[in-house]
Order: sequence, then structure tokens, then C-alpha cells
Amino acid sequence: MLQHKHLIIRSEITKPPKNEDQIVEWAKQLIQSIGMKIMMGPYAKYCKMPGNRGFTCVTIIETSHIAIHIWDEVKPALVQLDVYTCGDLDKGKVFDALERWDPVKVEFKYLDREKELIEV
Repeated sequence: MLQHKHLIIRSEITKPPKNEDQIVEWAKQLIQSIGMKIMMGPYAKYCKMPGNRGFTCVTIIETSHIAIHIWDEVKPALVQLDVYTCGDLDKGKVFDALERWDPVKVEFKYLDREKELIEV
């Protein structure tokens, strides 16, 4: 049975990734740990525009998508992460994956989007 779960995380971290390969590897490990299947990606790129410097990484998974943006210009660095899936999601494993970057603050919303936007 399809589900429509959306985990939205805002986090401040002290050890952001240093290059595109690091964030791609992080995404692959996260996707494996939550039992999802990659269809395309992960694709990562660093934006050098002042005021918007940082990484974006997106992956199309069999059950939807994962997108992460990390602004490393600010201290601590800012993470915005979306994990949207039509399958089961162990959100604890997503929080565990963030530990690699030494979060000092983590906020999140976990939504059920099946029929309405219901916070779970």
C-alpha cells in the first residue's frame, strides 16, 4: 500500500561536507539505510553565488525523492533536507545520518500527505 510521508528537516551543523563527492556518498548511504532504491542520482553541485554558497544534492528514488541543500557560508552551516516517500520511512535513520555533520540544532516536521497535510 502506498503511503505519502514527507520528512522536512532544518538543521544547523558545524561540520558540513567539503566537496560534492562527500555529499553524494552521504546521500547514497542514507538511501541504503532507509531501504529505498535509487532510480537516478544522486546529483550534487556547489553554488558559488555570494549569499547562496553551498551544496545542493538531489536523488530520485523509486518511491519519490530526496533533496538536500547545505549553505556553508553561514556559521553554523544550514541544512534544509526533504525526504518524500510513498513507502515506509524510519525517520530515526535520517536523523542518524545527519550526525556525520555534527548538528547543533535540528527542527523537523513529519507530514502524512495521503489525503491532507497532517503532521504525524
